[in-house]
Amino acid sequence: MHSFSDFSFNGKKALVRVDFNVPLDAAFKITDDTRITATIPTIRKILNDGGSVILMSHLGRPKEGPTEKYSLRHLVSHLSDLLNVKVQFANDAVGEDAVQMAAALKAGQVLLLENLRFHKEEEKGDRAFAEKLSKLGNVYVNDAFGTAHRAHASTAVIADFFGTNEKTFGLVMEGEVKSAEKVLHHAAPPFTAIIGGAKVSDKILIIENLLQRANNIIIGGGMAYTFFKAMGGHIGNSLCEDDRLDTARDILEKAKANKVQIILPEDAIIADQFSNEAQTRECMSNEIPDGWMGLDIGPKARMAFEEVIQKSKTVLWNGPMGVFEMDSFAKGTETIAHAVAKATSNGAFSLIGGGDSVAAINKFNLANQVSYVSTGGGALLEYFEGKTLPGIAAIQ
Repeated sequence: MHSFSDFSFNGKKALVRVDFNVPLDAAFKITDDTRITATIPTIRKILNDGGSVILMSHLGRPKEGPTEKYSLRHLVSHLSDLLNVKVQFANDAVGEDAVQMAAALKAGQVLLLENLRFHKEEEKGDRAFAEKLSKLGNVYVNDAFGTAHRAHASTAVIADFFGTNEKTFGLVMEGEVKSAEKVLHHAAPPFTAIIGGAKVSDKILIIENLLQRANNIIIGGGMAYTFFKAMGGHIGNSLCEDDRLDTARDILEKAKANKVQIILPEDAIIADQFSNEAQTRECMSNEIPDGWMGLDIGPKARMAFEEVIQKSKTVLWNGPMGVFEMDSFAKGTETIAHAVAKATSNGAFSLIGGGDSVAAINKFNLANQVSYVSTGGGALLEYFEGKTLPGIAAIQ
């Protein structure tokens, strides 16, 4: 497999799998184009080399074939503006229209295919569908890390129809894989993982894998209260997975055996209801009275977490410290965001991944002050769980 930068696309028709699964408002206007702008350098490199580009993506989860709401047609105008090239559009991902338009494509031109998921075969990983797609181009570029954990026709199966020197990652995929591998396999110690979010069950596999690799694991968010209850604490009406108490105890024991420091939030900001207007107060995380719930980490926890992050040389952050969407409970997540940015400026390598952490780092305008912000979401999570991602394996 070539590195993308070394690959010459001169005279090639590059079939590029991108992740243009972006949010649209009621008028079909794009409300966040992060995923589109991320792929622009990949597309530009192919065009600058003297190649042409055929883009394929999914959008949303259409259940019954073609649906106006999920048409990639809505992206054409914005994509044309970003590339400064008139983007052509095929009314289908396969079929006569797509075949003719792809065949007529000249160097420097861009064609966007209609939503892949308008065909059930895409998500089934259908070989015949993948082969039809493969015939549209003569090199395959996978730049859709966000779908790398799916063995779909366009993300994994299609690679079988291209030779070793006819397929490569794009710049987004290369950056994602390089950053994730650096953290997972080449982390400079001390390595601190910050794991937040609502449920232990969502993060068990990632925590268990990190117990073999990290020096410190900071746990915040709603999932922390399952740990406090498992240790005999009183958590009031805080979020708790009662069927995961044994799991929490097991994680704490394994951490001790592996000499990994698990750091839980000593105190919390508690509220009498789940609302930005709720009454709030500070409280020890294991002494929350009935009728109250923990919705953010408290000042002692903020200070302790910050101290650990400052001493780290590698930082992975996945999941918020509280209900940061409400300003009353955003302080913990904001503190972590600033601490990670500061550690980065002091030479640490920092990787931010998972929808909420990415939203948080963007909310506090710190995305350009950390080493890498992943667009991967579920794919990144599965990578850190130690799973093989079909979209990566197909190219490697």
